[in-house]
Amino acid sequence: MSSQTQSHPQPASAKDVKELVLDVGPVAHGGHCVARHEGRVIFVRHAIPGEKVRVRLTDAGESAKFWRADVVDVLEASPDRVEHFWHAADSRRSWGHGHPPVGGAEFGHISLDRQRSLKAAVLAEQLQRLAGVGQLPGGDITVEAVAGSGPDADTTYDAGTGLGWRTRASFSVTPGGKLGMHAHRSDHIIPLREMPLASDGINRLRLWDIDLQGIDRVEVAAPANGSRPLVLLAPAPGTKPKRLSAIAAQVPDDVSVATFDPLTDEVQQLRGRTWVQESAGGHDYRVSGAGFWQIHRDAPEALVGAVTGFLHNGGFLSPGSVVADLYAGAGLFTAPLADAVGETGSVLSVEGAPGTSKDARKNLHGAPQVEVIQGRVERILRQKPRNFDALVLDPPRAGAGKAVVGQLIAAGPRAIAYVSCDPASFARDVGYFQQGGWSLAGLRALDLYPHTHHLETVALLTPGR
Repeated sequence: MSSQTQSHPQPASAKDVKELVLDVGPVAHGGHCVARHEGRVIFVRHAIPGEKVRVRLTDAGESAKFWRADVVDVLEASPDRVEHFWHAADSRRSWGHGHPPVGGAEFGHISLDRQRSLKAAVLAEQLQRLAGVGQLPGGDITVEAVAGSGPDADTTYDAGTGLGWRTRASFSVTPGGKLGMHAHRSDHIIPLREMPLASDGINRLRLWDIDLQGIDRVEVAAPANGSRPLVLLAPAPGTKPKRLSAIAAQVPDDVSVATFDPLTDEVQQLRGRTWVQESAGGHDYRVSGAGFWQIHRDAPEALVGAVTGFLHNGGFLSPGSVVADLYAGAGLFTAPLADAVGETGSVLSVEGAPGTSKDARKNLHGAPQVEVIQGRVERILRQKPRNFDALVLDPPRAGAGKAVVGQLIAAGPRAIAYVSCDPASFARDVGYFQQGGWSLAGLRALDLYPHTHHLETVALLTPGR
C-alpha cells in the first residue's frame, strides 16, 4: 500500500464500498451538492446539480448522519461543466493520480455564470430556512461579478476567467519543505508549482522554489497597489534563527519577511516591514502582518461602494451624522464614513484585535471626528451609548450572534449596513433582527471569491416592517 493511500484510509464501514454512482441533487451551503444512496445523504464535492457521477467516499462512517465524497468520473455531464483551470484542484485528475485535490477552487469545474447562480440559490435557501425571508427586496438574488474598480498596479486579474484576484494567500509546507496546500478536510499536503487564483504579485515570488524546511505555514500579502509584499513564516517548533535567516535570504530582496505565531498573531521582523500598505477609495491603510484585509483585489472598493451607497441613498449618512463601524479592522469603512460625516459628525470605530486596532489609529490619526476603541463590540456598546444614525457591521465568519444583535437593536440606530462573508451566519442574524422588529430593506451579493463557493453580502437593515 502506498504512503498516499495510508494517508487516507477508508472508514471500516466503507471498506467494501469505496466508490458509488450517484445522481447529483441541489447545491448546498459549504461547496458541495446533495445526493442520496439507499436513503443516506452524501455531500458531493466537484459535482454540478443534475449530473450523474462516480464518486469516491472520503468520509463514510457507519454511524454518521451523512457521508462525504469527491467526484472521480462524470458519466452524464452538465452543460455548465468546463475544464478545470488548475490541475492540483481538479478532483478527477487528482484522484486519477492517487491523491485528493487541494481545497480552495472547488467550483473551478463550473462556468462562472453557473457558479454565481448556485451561490444565489444557497443564499436564498439560507435566508428562507433560517430567517423565513421569502420575498427579497429587489426580487430574486443576483450574485454580481466584481472587477475593475481597484488599483491598477497589478493587472493580472481577468474577470472573464475569474483568475488572478487573490492578493493574499495561505500555504502549508510538506514534510520535505515544499510549498503546498491541504486537501479538503485532510492533513494531506499537496506540493504546488502554481496558484492561478493568486495575483502576479504573489506568483512571481516563486515560493515553491524555496526550501522551506523548518516552516509549518506561509502567509503572503501582495497589495494590488504595487507596494512592498510581505511573506510571513510560521516556524515549526525548534526551528533555529539561523534557519529562518537562510529561508528569508531565498525570498526576493524587495519583499519584507517576518515570522508569526498563529496562536498569538505575534509578528517578528526578519527583513523589511512587518506590515503592508493597502489603498482604497483615495485612502492608504497600514495593515499589520496578522491583520485582516479583503483578499480580492477589487473587494475594498466594491464593499465600500455598496455600504456607503445603501446609507447615502437611504438618507442615513450625511454631514453631521453619528455613525459607528463595528468590527472595524484597520479602518476600511471608517475612513469613508469619516469623509461622509465631516468634522461636524462623529464615527466610533471598534475593533477587538489589539494589533489591528493600532493600525486603525495610525490610519485615522488625521480624522478628528473618529474615535478608535479597541475591545469587544458588546462591551463598547454598553460603555459608549449614543444616538446613532447608522451602524456598519462587518463581523467575522461566525456572525454577530443573538446577544450583539440585541444590543444593536437597543442602541436605536436608524439603519444598519451588515457586511457578511457567510450566508448561514448572515441569515441567522437576519432572523434575530426580524424577531426584534427589524426588516431586510436592501441586499447585494458580490462574487469576491470566483471558483470557490464563497460570496460576500451587503445588506441594509432598518427598524419596522
